[in-house]
Amino acid sequence: MGRRADEEDAAAADPETTAAVAAELDAAAPWGAALLDEVRAVLVRYVVLPTPEDADAVALFILATHCQPAWEHATRLVVKSPVKRCGKTRLMEVVGALCHRALQTTNISPAALVRSIDETDPPTILLDEADTVFAKRRGERSEGAEDLRGILNSGHSRGWPYIRWDAQRRRAESCPTFAMAILGGIGDLPDTVEDRAVVVNMRRRAPGEGVAPWRTKRALPPLHALRERLAEWAQFHTPQLEDADPDLPVEDRSADVWESLVAVADAAGGNWPERARRACRALTGAAEPDEATLGERLLSDLRKVFGFDDDEAFPKVERLTTAAILDALGGFDEAPWADWYGRALTARDLARLLRPYGVRSRNLKQPDGSVAKGYLAADLADPWRRYVPVPGDPPLRALPPLPDGESPYAATPEAGSAPVALDDSEAATGGSLVPQQVPGTVAAVAAVVAQRSERVEPDPNADSLDRAARLIADAFPAVDEEAP
Repeated sequence: MGRRADEEDAAAADPETTAAVAAELDAAAPWGAALLDEVRAVLVRYVVLPTPEDADAVALFILATHCQPAWEHATRLVVKSPVKRCGKTRLMEVVGALCHRALQTTNISPAALVRSIDETDPPTILLDEADTVFAKRRGERSEGAEDLRGILNSGHSRGWPYIRWDAQRRRAESCPTFAMAILGGIGDLPDTVEDRAVVVNMRRRAPGEGVAPWRTKRALPPLHALRERLAEWAQFHTPQLEDADPDLPVEDRSADVWESLVAVADAAGGNWPERARRACRALTGAAEPDEATLGERLLSDLRKVFGFDDDEAFPKVERLTTAAILDALGGFDEAPWADWYGRALTARDLARLLRPYGVRSRNLKQPDGSVAKGYLAADLADPWRRYVPVPGDPPLRALPPLPDGESPYAATPEAGSAPVALDDSEAATGGSLVPQQVPGTVAAVAAVVAQRSERVEPDPNADSLDRAARLIADAFPAVDEEAP
């Protein structure tokens, strides 16, 4: 320990020297890998984890908490179980003894939580029984629970503070929220929390699965000594981890969650880089079915109802009335549609769930001449391919390569967008937008919109453009498709 202490003193003022010393020590022996092995051994000594990958992920999370200044995203560890007595709280106790600056937050207020987070040296937040904190009462969460959820969500990314009002100084105060966290609870936690987390699904010990008894006085001293060695490793390696860009087997939000864990595995060496990526693939793959939102579940079920899922029970159709859709959804086993908050899904519920995906109901003409509300498969095709794709779906049109300096999201002629300009006579007063050089059919539709906004009826004796507008207006009467 004397050699390492001397090197630590020599490197304290120079990050480059610190990184060089860390590389020298790792070359002599991968002591990061040995530390992770010790942490994992402690975990399985006191807790029965569901899989080896779960044990590896928790060990990596613990080491990553000691390197928080290096991360752009503060990973959450969610430990949940279906019932009591599954080892959830014991796992949180072990993690709390080993992680960096454990902050117990049971019954803490949102204001007290943000005041406890140091921007330069953030703690590791521990929130047990999170299911009771986020539980809905009379269909809604408490104001404090929503504030806490907002803090946890914003604290996942560096640079997203919590804004609170200082009543004494009468001004807004920006409070840092960036901190890694571990949350435990029975059942699911809010989707936005689990989406930013490594999720460990605990289960009750089976007969024959034994663990060592947990005695605080006896267990904590060696765990705290191990924690100090983890902190020592982090002090040497954090400078190099700030520039880490590990190759990850996942993308998007999952990559944000796993980047820090894979980075410390790469720095630790040994066989941990391979184990970290194996755990990443296993846990993200296992979590995908549970991560589907209600909207995604609805899109998937609608794909079956319209017959676009190769299910022989549903012939392929291009349009369906709302009544027929609701009747079909109600027959899906293990789906929430037949018992939607104590009642069957309604037309208004269906419209509200589909609205974020840009899908709205239409007036469908029936064989008997009547008109009924319904939906078109063509309107659902784009959300199906984006959110619930299946093999064989035609690819969406890729953006063409653009010259340097031009936004990849700028409108292009291939996109079919019409040039728009402000009329000179109305530009000064914020007048209406007037299409220029627009094809006749599009211009007719624009004329209908303009006439309705001004409450003006089209003149049957006007020129061909107005007559076209009148025909379109008659063919598609103005209706409020979905009441709020």
